[in-house]
Amino acid sequence: MKLITLYLPEPYIKALDRLVLEQFYPNRAEAIRVAIRDMLTIEVWGRQRNGWRKTN
Repeated sequence: MKLITLYLPEPYIKALDRLVLEQFYPNRAEAIRVAIRDMLTIEVWGRQRNGWRKTN
């Protein structure tokens, strides 16, 4: 894995911390990894599998 730095609005951080506190995820990093994975699955990999390409 590679380390990245990102800035998030305070409400996002509070929501992430709530998910960790409620034990949905072990830590913020894992919650963010899952969110990114899910987004890529839909937005990139899912479209590629279905033959969808953005045209300009």
